[in-house]
This record gives sequence, structure tokens and C-alpha cells, in this order.
Amino acid sequence: MFIKSLTITSKDGLIRNIPFHSGLNLIVDETPSSNKIKTGNNVGKTTVLKLIDVCFGAKINKVYQDTESKRNEDKFVRSFLEDKEVSICLELCKTFEDLDSIIIERNFLKYKKAIRKINGEDILEQDFDTKLLNIFFPNQIYSKPTFRQIISHNNRYTNEAVSYTIKTLDAYTSAIEYETLYLFLFGCDTAKGEEKQQLVEKKSQEENYKKRIENGKSKTVYTTFLKQIEIDIQKLNEQKDSFGVNEEFENDLSDLDNVRYSIDKLTSEINILKTRKNLIKDTIDDLEKEKSEMELSQIRHLYDEVKYNISGIQKTFEELVEYHNKMIVSKVKFISSELPDLENQIQTNNNELSTLLVKEKEIVGRLKKYDSYLSLEEIISQLNEKYHQKGEYETILNQIETVENSISLLTKELAKIDNDLFSENFEKDLNSKVARFNEFYSSVSTELYGEQYVLTCEPKTTKKGTVYDFNSFNTNMSSGKKQGEILCFDIAYILYARQENIPHIDFLLYDREELLHNNQLEKVAEFVVANNIQLVLTILKDKLPLSLVKDENIILRLSQDDKLFRIENEE
Repeated sequence: MFIKSLTITSKDGLIRNIPFHSGLNLIVDETPSSNKIKTGNNVGKTTVLKLIDVCFGAKINKVYQDTESKRNEDKFVRSFLEDKEVSICLELCKTFEDLDSIIIERNFLKYKKAIRKINGEDILEQDFDTKLLNIFFPNQIYSKPTFRQIISHNNRYTNEAVSYTIKTLDAYTSAIEYETLYLFLFGCDTAKGEEKQQLVEKKSQEENYKKRIENGKSKTVYTTFLKQIEIDIQKLNEQKDSFGVNEEFENDLSDLDNVRYSIDKLTSEINILKTRKNLIKDTIDDLEKEKSEMELSQIRHLYDEVKYNISGIQKTFEELVEYHNKMIVSKVKFISSELPDLENQIQTNNNELSTLLVKEKEIVGRLKKYDSYLSLEEIISQLNEKYHQKGEYETILNQIETVENSISLLTKELAKIDNDLFSENFEKDLNSKVARFNEFYSSVSTELYGEQYVLTCEPKTTKKGTVYDFNSFNTNMSSGKKQGEILCFDIAYILYARQENIPHIDFLLYDREELLHNNQLEKVAEFVVANNIQLVLTILKDKLPLSLVKDENIILRLSQDDKLFRIENEE
């Protein structure tokens, strides 16, 4: 899939129509280096890449947000985009000879005024990524990796994206998520990927819940405390019995002890249930926040579960869409499935607690009529406190045991999945795919940079289990050039995906002219043309070799007098 054109319009008419082609596509800043302001995006060349990213599901504020500091935004540009009702239209094609295109339209307004269309169809914000996924990667019917994760290495304009070859995602992205992404990219069968991610998240939730229950103390400590409390209760009961009270008074005392013990235990259980409820809600809030910020933070790591390249799938497109939409929300549903039962249990316990409190009041009223009550009041007060502690510790110990059993079960289920993922056959198939990729990777890097890069993949033990860890290395053992490594990796993946018949995108978008040096630019230009790869590069004209300063290479010329949105004409 290639980019055919990017059109920028406002309510006043056309602002830009940028045509693209196969091979080298240069977005050139013609401002002389001697006159150029050193900070910020002066003319809008990085913004072109951001606009394309918005068409692929990024948040609209990326366009006027500072690339290096997300807290800063260009309010002047934002006002222009909103007030002038600027919209963008991205046209894509499988081949430049193909008459059929994919048209994506976005604008910078919100709510009812927002434009979010694919091939003329209005798409809800929550369905946009799913729709794109079904168009570009129709065999991916699981929620992980997401569309944004899959294409993360195709558009590199943030500091992080041009600094890391493999780990191009959010800094909070787990090793398991990276495992899933790269297993998907290399065409491995990962049917258990979605389940593994859910189990890992569930296990992490249970472990956090266990920490909250324990509150810095171990199960052994609570057991020791409970034994000591039971000894104290026995001694206090012996003191109470020495008063020789009548049978009726004794029965009321016994009933009060039992009622107060039940009250304390029930209160402790309610508090623990509320703790679990709040933990689940916090987890859901974190997931929603992660979902909303995922597009905002292309920083460092990669993602989760995979299923792809299955032969013999007999599903219609509609069935795939329906299934995928369900999988998008399955994580939240999975985590929140306990909430209704927790709510009911808390309500039931509260009702029972109210009944016990009424009963306690009635018994205390009867006891106060006895003369012996005043003499026993101190002992009874101590007993009440001990029964309160006993109920609390018993509840904590029961909850710890329950959650430990849950963690043990989840660990066993994860072990079963890992037995498949790390079986001899699976590992052999994965190593074979990595070896085929390395044929391209080492060949491309040798031809373009005179250095040989390879990808390695090996099992790695983390706090959350064993994962496949992917890394890129220079076989010459020199420091090399990270930017060259990134370019060679991305080109090699396109060539590999073509050979393996894996759905992929044929364009690469790069900001930062330091990605390429003059002596490599000409060689790279020839290579991408010869291999039908679309390379879009932002660069200062002063950095271009004279041989490449041609209209056939330059798709957009910008300067201080002719910026991308031509806002200077509005002043």
C-alpha cells in the first residue's frame, strides 16, 4: 500500500495538494541554514508526517502539539485549523497504476463537527482503528497487536521513533506486548496470544490486590497475630467466668460476643470487597487512559498478542469486523466481569450488617439492666476489641488464601500457553522466519551502509513470565549508525513481508535529516526506486546532494515565505 496524495483544504478552498510517487519523496525546507531559527518546526515539514499519522488514527492534537514536549502546543496553528475548518484527505493505493483508492478524511473539530471518514463512510472514533485494521490487515481478528502498533515503524517522526529500531512504542509497553507484535509481524501463529495477555493482566491485578490486603505484612505474621488474639480471648473469658453471673446474663453476654464478632468480621469483609472493587475500577480507568493516550506516545516499547496468516479461514468480512469489535473491548469486560457480583455481595453484607447492629443494640440494652454489667464492662470492652481483631485477621487470611489460589491457577494456565509458545516446533518455526528476515536485513545494510545488521530472538525471563525478546545487532561489533540501522530494518521488513506474502505497508516516513548522510542519500534513492519502496523524507535543502535536487524527487517545497498551511497569507 502506497500514499498517492495528501490534500489540505479549508472552508476558503484548497491549501495544498501534495502528490506522492514510488521511490524517493522529499519534503524540503528551502530556508537557508544561516537564516533558520534553530528551535521548533518552522515551516511544517514534520507536520506533513503528523497529518498522515492523524489519517491513520492518531489524535488530532498531534498536529499542533510539540513533538518533544506534549505539554506545549502551538495555539496559533490550532486556532487556524479550527476556525478555518481545515480538513485533510489522504489517498492510498495498492499500485500507482491501480484506479481504486482508499480515501481517508479527517478534520480538527470535535463531537458533531468532527470529520472521520473512510471511503466516504462516517466512522465513530472508537471504531476508526478497527476499520483501518480490517482494510490493511484483514487476517488480524484479535485485539492485539492493534493497527497503531503494527504500523508504528512506518512513520518515524518522534525522537523516540528515530532512536530505537525495535522498541518504537509507549514506554509502558510490556515485554509481552512486544513479543506479540513481532510474532505477528513475522507471520507466526499465536492463537494463544490474546488469552495470554488477559491472563497476565489478571494475574497482575491479583498480585496488586494481594499487596493491598497484606498491607506490608506477610501471611505468617497475620497467622501469628491471630493465634495470640485467640489466647488473649481465652484468658479474658476465664476472667469473665470468675464473676459467677446467672445463666440468663451469661447467655446475653455470649450472644453479644458472637454478634460483635460477626459485625467485626462482616465489616472487615466489606472493606476488603470494596478494596477489590476499587482496584478493578482503577485498573479499568488505567486501561481507558492507556487507550486514549496510546496514539499520543510513540516512545519506546511494543505490544501483545497475535494471530495471523491462518490458512483456510472461511469467514466473511462482516464476521471478522464483528468479532474484532468484540475483542477490542474484551480486555475491559474481562477485568470488570467481577463487578456485578462484588456489588451484590457488598449490598448483601451491608443488609446483614444492619440487622446485626440492631441486634447488638437490643442485647446491650438488656445487659445494662444487670448490676454485674458495670463490673464486667472493662473485660467486655477488651473482649470486643479482641473479637474485632480476630474477625479482621481471619477475613484477611481467608482473602489472602483465596487470592493465592487464584494466582496459582493463573500461573498454571500461563504455563500451558508458554508450553505451546516455547515448544520445539514453534521455536523452530520462529527461528526459521527470523533467519529469512536476516537474509534481507544483512543484505540491505551491507549494500547501503557497508555494515551488517541482524535481528536476534531468544527467550527471556521477566517478572511476568518468559517472552521472546527481539533485538537488532551490528555483526561488525562497531557502534554503527542507529539511524542507518533503523532504515535498513524497515526496508528489510518490507522485502521480507513481500516474500512471505504477509500484509504490510510499502511506505516509510522519516523525519530528522540525520537519518541519512549525503554519501548514503544517493545510494538509498537508487535502492528504493529499484525495489518499489516509497520513502518519504523531510530534509533541509542545504543537506541535499545536488544530484537529488530534482523535481522528480521533491514533492513539496516549503520555506519561511511559504509554510505548509500558508498561515502567513492570513496575517
